[in-house]
Amino acid sequence: MKKLDLALAARMSWRGTVNWVKTRPICMSFELTHSCTCDCRHCDHGGIKKDNKNLYAEDYRKLARDLKPLLLQLSGGEPLLRPDLYEIISAVKEKSGLPYLIVVTNASKLTPDVYQKCIDLGVNQFSVSLDFPDERHDDFRGLPGLYSHLEDVIPKIMAKGDNNLVMNTAITRWNLPHLVECYEKARSWGANISYSAYTSLRTDDTEYTISSPEDLALLKEQIDRLLEIKKKGGKIINTDWTLSGTYEFFKNGGTMPGCQAGKRTLVINPDGTMRPCSMFDYKFKSHEEVKEKFVKTNTCGGCYVSIRAYLSKGYWELLYRNIMERVIAPSR
Repeated sequence: MKKLDLALAARMSWRGTVNWVKTRPICMSFELTHSCTCDCRHCDHGGIKKDNKNLYAEDYRKLARDLKPLLLQLSGGEPLLRPDLYEIISAVKEKSGLPYLIVVTNASKLTPDVYQKCIDLGVNQFSVSLDFPDERHDDFRGLPGLYSHLEDVIPKIMAKGDNNLVMNTAITRWNLPHLVECYEKARSWGANISYSAYTSLRTDDTEYTISSPEDLALLKEQIDRLLEIKKKGGKIINTDWTLSGTYEFFKNGGTMPGCQAGKRTLVINPDGTMRPCSMFDYKFKSHEEVKEKFVKTNTCGGCYVSIRAYLSKGYWELLYRNIMERVIAPSR
């Protein structure tokens, strides 16, 4: 990934510290729409929806200024469907360079021009889904031609040299044998890659859950190979603990104690209501209500998605691994 500027890293460290102490969210997601160009097998936001109560750019500006997240994701659904996306980016980005801004997209609407406009307005990173290293990606996403579009657009974007686009592979029972191949495909495009664990919480569909001894043995093999690749300088942005933790998550029957949702993370629905994470359809009116009605009684451990995995450690390790390591380590 692209190195962090030292001044920006210092501002990020300070905000992260303040938010940690004040129990404001470290990472927040604005789900700009629940409409999507895809209809993925493992997701509950497929297809086009009637989003007639969506927030406007000024609403997002106020939320970002009030809650002051360190990391802010613009997600969905498919955020590139928003015709006012550029206005939203401009509204939430501060002159200080904060928050660290990530667009999470399936890339069906992504072009080099769209990418560059977003970067120029202050986006720090794109996260693009990759479920399979070939056309099976189209079947899993329910959108013919998507993989060929990725093959065309991702190398063009990476050729710009910014090094701020990450392919993200959600690990399921279906793509389990192909995790290393996904890395190799991302590498061939010049892109970084990260891995996340599928959970059935959103869809209640266990078809894609890894559970059998045979599947777990294959997962261990794939994770070990990825760790070895990473040790040799491979462009895998997961920390070692998140990769190893993914195996432990599935080994433990799809559970991992210690969820900090609602405290360290927060999701804003398209209509402005709030929920602690993207797994459940809550509609709280404020962060204080989230903390009062969810955080105090939360015992859920049913996911190990990327956001949770990155926030699962103590403050000092979190600070080093997610911020300072990006300053001192070579850009991959």
